[in-house]
Amino acid sequence: MGLALKDNQYHCYGDYLNWQEDIRYELIDGDAYLMAPAPDLAHQDVVGEIFRQAANALLGRPCRALIAPVDVRLPKQDEADERIDTVVQPDVLVVCDSNKLDRRGVRGAPDWVVEVLSPSTAGHDQIKKRQLYEHHGVREYWLIHPVDRVLTIYRLVNGEYGKAELYELRGETAVGVLPDIVIQWDDLVERLPSDY
Repeated sequence: MGLALKDNQYHCYGDYLNWQEDIRYELIDGDAYLMAPAPDLAHQDVVGEIFRQAANALLGRPCRALIAPVDVRLPKQDEADERIDTVVQPDVLVVCDSNKLDRRGVRGAPDWVVEVLSPSTAGHDQIKKRQLYEHHGVREYWLIHPVDRVLTIYRLVNGEYGKAELYELRGETAVGVLPDIVIQWDDLVERLPSDY
């Protein structure tokens, strides 16, 4: 990630909707970032397993788990969709307010966001997107480092992410803002390639 469009113009969701469907971008404050090519199988295994566990835990509950690609529009105020200049596609997310869901995806901050780091996106996810999610009020943000087998958690307290919490990917980890979701790591980590 991190490859801005070459035209260096300001873009909004109205522009985004008219771009080629076979090339994916995210918008952050009007800057377009080319999404990396399809991630490797281990990345997708982690994303799929977290989504499966979250979706299963939320069966019959009002919150909804979603998996990329789904557009998350983050308006600055009350602007029309076409004027929104920040649209991201987190790997896994949970939204508990059904008013934020529509046919285009999500409008407003999810309650929980998970990004699985890849070499091409790690800096972007750890810096740019962390600041973005904090600013827009994502209550809990998880960064999963599959190579290092480490989980970094940021929780929103008084409008800011406090100090990062670090955990090994083993045993289980509960989502602080959604205690119904407890992610089990051991079977997943055992499936990851040893050279990953």
